[in-house]
Amino acid sequence: MYDIIEAVYDSLAQSTSEALQDAATDFEQEMNDFFREDGIGWKMVDGKIVSRGDEEFETLTIVAAEVLAEAGYQTATQELHQAIADLSRRPDPDLTGAIQHSMAAMECVARKFCGQPQPTFGKLVERYPKMLPRPLDEGVEKAWGYASEMGRHIREGRVPDREEAELIVGIAATISTYLTKKKARAEGRT
Repeated sequence: MYDIIEAVYDSLAQSTSEALQDAATDFEQEMNDFFREDGIGWKMVDGKIVSRGDEEFETLTIVAAEVLAEAGYQTATQELHQAIADLSRRPDPDLTGAIQHSMAAMECVARKFCGQPQPTFGKLVERYPKMLPRPLDEGVEKAWGYASEMGRHIREGRVPDREEAELIVGIAATISTYLTKKKARAEGRT
């Protein structure tokens, strides 16, 4: 069904008729109204059906991606976008992928922040105690451990639920934004 909706949008948007192109925008708005009114956890963005989180989660991830992109962190930005895409996978989201990619984004930003391209996030927290305020550093390090356990070192029959995946993506997005802004401020760019 979602593939058909995307195909209808594409057909309208790629038309040479300006009226049909305008109809694509209207179609997208109507689909989003329908999804929202019927409590469907999807939305249409630029003709693609993607996961619709709560408003705070969506704002958080959009802002994080913008901050990372503006700072020139292309890899971290791509990893965060991939985490969001994993949450939007149909028919079943890739929750472990979302966890992996969001933490990869955070680790990438932390490496850039510390000027160290090799160490893991856990090692960076140890070596750079002023990177994150205490005792938040311990909480973020524990989230990193959880993500390692549930996103990389997976055990049979042990799968995170969606809320857990969104929590980790949210933490990673928040920490990535924080470190990016902190580095920019230290360099006098803000």
